Amino acid sequence: MVGDGHEVLLAVTRADKRRGRGGALVPSPVKAAAIELGIAVTEVVDDALSTTAELGVVVAFGRIIKPHVLAVLPMINVHFSLLPRWRGAAPVERAILAGDEVTGVCIMDVEEGLDTGGVYARAEVPIGPEETADELRARLVAVGTALLVETLRAGLGDPEPQQGEPTYADKIDPAELHLEWSRPAPHLHRVVRVGGAWTTFRDARLKVLRATTVDGDGEPGVIQDGKGVVVGTGAGLLELLEVQPEGRAPQPAAAWRNGARLAPGERLGS
Repeated sequence: MVGDGHEVLLAVTRADKRRGRGGALVPSPVKAAAIELGIAVTEVVDDALSTTAELGVVVAFGRIIKPHVLAVLPMINVHFSLLPRWRGAAPVERAILAGDEVTGVCIMDVEEGLDTGGVYARAEVPIGPEETADELRARLVAVGTALLVETLRAGLGDPEPQQGEPTYADKIDPAELHLEWSRPAPHLHRVVRVGGAWTTFRDARLKVLRATTVDGDGEPGVIQDGKGVVVGTGAGLLELLEVQPEGRAPQPAAAWRNGARLAPGERLGS
């Protein structure tokens, strides 16, 4: 927005977080960028009311904007779904988990309700069959940025009411990322693509960072004989491509298999 000539008076973002062994305070990427551009930064939404801003732009903020703020400062939201599908906190992850082939970006009016505002502009984005949530989010950010700039250049006009049956994108519960090998391989593949998927091996946690489906059948959880790490599921096979054993760095699944010295018929999960 700054590059397109808009005057940004204030950035509102989360508080600094402690990271690393030394526990040093690290600013959010938004704060770091704002400081570099000489933009004032705060953690308090109400501070925006003391500026002369005409419009607020919300992107992945994760906090409710209260009505008394919206009554003074109108806001628009760059939301990463095709509303009213996937209102809420985790639209990218939910689209992948549901097996959606298309998602998108909406520039919407911020209302008191959860992502219920009218839509000023929208753009569709196909979801690749192997695309991870991080990869998809990066593409949506690029599309959303361009769409926001174009919409502001043209003038907001009047938003169109959302049409259709809404679905809701609740935050991902860590339990949803547990790979249950009785489920079909396509479902497990989608869980891996979301990020944070895990199983167990010899009573220790094993993260699954990348995987793909392959043809065939096998007993759920059992690691198949042969090269690589191919695991039976409730329907089809899932080939693990990159894993992270507990307390170790990520590594190719084939290298993990070699180091694990698998016995015939060993399985993942309890």
